[in-house]
Amino acid sequence: MTSAARRVYPPADMSYPEGKGNTVRTSRWSSGSRIRKSAMAVAAAVAMTAGLLAVTGAAAAPASQPASQSTRPAQATGLGQLDGLLPRDHLTQESALQVDLSRESVRLPLYKGKAQGKTVWFVLLDASDRGLAADLGVNYAPKLANVGIGCPTCIETVKIESPTPQHNRFGPAVVDFQDAPNFAPTRTAVTGPQGFPLASFTPGAVGGTRYSPFIQIAGSPIVYNAPIVATGDTHFDVDHHTNTAERVLAVHIAPPAPAGKYYQSWVDMLFIKGFDAGQPILYLSTDAGQPLTAVLERATYAPALDRAAYNGGDDFLGSSRERLFGFINGQTGLSGLDPQAQGFQHLAIDGLIGRDASASDHYLIDALRNGGDLLNVFGDFPTLADPRHADAYSPLWDAQLGLWTPKAVKAGLNTRQIDENQVFNLAASRPDLLTGVDPATGKPAPYGSDGVDINCAVIGYTAQAPTANLAVPLPNSQFPPS
Repeated sequence: MTSAARRVYPPADMSYPEGKGNTVRTSRWSSGSRIRKSAMAVAAAVAMTAGLLAVTGAAAAPASQPASQSTRPAQATGLGQLDGLLPRDHLTQESALQVDLSRESVRLPLYKGKAQGKTVWFVLLDASDRGLAADLGVNYAPKLANVGIGCPTCIETVKIESPTPQHNRFGPAVVDFQDAPNFAPTRTAVTGPQGFPLASFTPGAVGGTRYSPFIQIAGSPIVYNAPIVATGDTHFDVDHHTNTAERVLAVHIAPPAPAGKYYQSWVDMLFIKGFDAGQPILYLSTDAGQPLTAVLERATYAPALDRAAYNGGDDFLGSSRERLFGFINGQTGLSGLDPQAQGFQHLAIDGLIGRDASASDHYLIDALRNGGDLLNVFGDFPTLADPRHADAYSPLWDAQLGLWTPKAVKAGLNTRQIDENQVFNLAASRPDLLTGVDPATGKPAPYGSDGVDINCAVIGYTAQAPTANLAVPLPNSQFPPS
């Protein structure tokens, strides 16, 4: 173990240790510090899973088993750069210390806080003010100012401590939170006959009743995206995540700095791949408003987010959300084997959803590196050329889930989608191929919001910057009209 003055988990000389094996959790609850989730919330999510099974089971062939651990997936295509460090001019999250594409991780500054007398650690990802976002090196997300409309608990008011000069010559002050996530519960995800719907699941980290990743400092109107990702002062569990968020791969707590210097604490987190305007992008999922979503996203279940303004809002007045497009029953197979793979069944089968995220699980990291993620399609993005769309970015995504029809699946037309407007146009003009889905029954439904929201801050892009959509939207397919 390293000294108390400088703590790295895993230790600095074995940050990505060999030989520790895979970290697969069992479906049993541990005693003591493990707690049960809200029965009603989990029951509702299980009902959603049961409903989806009725449709996806009929529309797709039985899932193949994941390849043996001795077989590495083929090299992916269509996902941009896969190895080495991401160039800094490809970042939207400019405060990121590095993005290691070989290890599927983003290294972010880590800040100290307190919640109910205990130490917590958080990251800063987005801000609702342009100047402060630039100053902090985070994404500008003006829609965050709307998060609390009709939902006061969707924003957590925090306080900043006022240290003496002797206690803080230079550096951030400690932030006092009202509440924090409980990272102790065990996350489980047991795949079903087609991978997804899951046969059973339980969320891991659960936010307290007053916890929200979206904070306002008392006395300031600015809203920040500042999810708590670890708790405690030492011994951070980065394999089974009993005191860290599900995507935490390593934690470094900086020692006290000598006069005139500042030493940065940091956290490595498992990022996610997706697409925007035809280009491959990277983002980080930290929180979700529903239990099943939290399991699939390896995120903290934060119940308050389910009420954030507002389902279906997108770019309308008062909305804090932006649209994200997912697919229930796209094709499966890692990108080197099937460049059309995408969606929930793909994640469950090829993304090894039942395993814990651990830097020592090289097979899991390699599977995700080669396209085992959901590969969702994002809406507005900070690099889009039109300021109206660039400034409409929000890390709070309102999922619109697509269900490929049996006709589309049989014809092999359930192909990978990479552009928002192309998805709109397909849903509007070809309901014989793509429909929405009713989460309660699993049956086809009108395309649109499904009551699923996720806190996913964008990190950057791995090929060209997304600047414009690949297709002109059909009439009446979005607002405002293009």
